[in-house]
Amino acid sequence: MKTSETTGYVKRTQKDHSISFKLQVVQEIELGQLSRTEACHKYGIQAKSTVREWLRKYSNFDWEHQSRTIVIKTPEQKILELEAKVKLLEKQKARAEHLAQRADKKVIIFDMLVDMAEKEYDIQIRKNYKPELSTTTKKNTKKP
Repeated sequence: MKTSETTGYVKRTQKDHSISFKLQVVQEIELGQLSRTEACHKYGIQAKSTVREWLRKYSNFDWEHQSRTIVIKTPEQKILELEAKVKLLEKQKARAEHLAQRADKKVIIFDMLVDMAEKEYDIQIRKNYKPELSTTTKKNTKKP
């Protein structure tokens, strides 16, 4: 968002929301967990009309006849949805494992660098505090 220095006007920018986000908001509204206004405040959506349009596009509610339509999914559609979810979860798992391995490698490299610095400069970088030290420092504080 850009602000004008003289007037203090805040220029709003349009956000592109993913379909999964839109469907999540619509589902929460349909289940009665949120109203349109509450959804706008919770998710930072600029206008209630945006949520209304999402409801018109993605809701199970028939806006023309004012009745709910029941969407029946075939077993093949359910299988395809579940397969897509499995693929997504597998990707997320692989990403998490990759990040964990990377973090482990960083820790090993950091320990090696600290060891090298301690040997090279003959100083102790790692400090081993005894548990009793934390209680004694509380007792040694100056009292007025």
